[in-house]
Amino acid sequence: MAVSVKSKREIELMREAGRILGTVLNDLEKEVKPGVSTWHIDKIGEEMIRSYNCIPSFLGYGGFPGSICVSVNEQVVHGIPSKKTILKEGDIVSLDAGVIYKGYHSDAARTYGVGQISPEAAKLIEVTRQSFFEGIKFAKEGCHLYEISNAIADYNEKFGYGVIRDLVGHGIGTELHEDPEVPNFRQERRGMKLYEGMTLAIEPMVAAGGYAVRTLDDDWTTVTADNSLSAHYENTVLITKEGPQILSLVEK
Repeated sequence: MAVSVKSKREIELMREAGRILGTVLNDLEKEVKPGVSTWHIDKIGEEMIRSYNCIPSFLGYGGFPGSICVSVNEQVVHGIPSKKTILKEGDIVSLDAGVIYKGYHSDAARTYGVGQISPEAAKLIEVTRQSFFEGIKFAKEGCHLYEISNAIADYNEKFGYGVIRDLVGHGIGTELHEDPEVPNFRQERRGMKLYEGMTLAIEPMVAAGGYAVRTLDDDWTTVTADNSLSAHYENTVLITKEGPQILSLVEK
């Protein structure tokens, strides 16, 4: 396993990539409303990314046809944008996006409610988001990778939620997916030691029901096997001696 430690120059490029991506996701939230197609969200998202002279990380990646993964309700990840998929009041939608800035990637995801959503859906979104922050308490030099995984898992499971196991976080840099893999479910070993300069995409994917998933016939869209709601929260995180720096989170 080849895990890269980034130089100061690389970190600054990734910091700018993250700032751009965080801004795009904040602005895209305004497009999430009843009656809007997931194709529209993707189109606006791509335009925003390119307006910063960035390239969408996902467009064409492994053949993916969109710039934003737009996943609705029971869709966990990799929802393909479509003019036929129209957001409705009460839906929840996960927007997963990446940008390439001067050769360096950033990757982040948010789950938003469409109009008025149920208390159960709002709780799932908030618990998933908070589990990320529980995990990154261990994202600093000297900790071990799976301390992040275990903290994410333990927090979600307190609420009876299923933490997706077939999909994991990852290292990130000049490639969208680098070593190491970052599971969100409990691990028996401690995993590798963390060092300053590592960059990780940490991304809890959580279901209101069980953790089992299946892939639809489009070979991309992953849904919960029991059709329960799913939420996703992700940021690109820099490991330092003092603690984590969240590169893709921009204050609104």
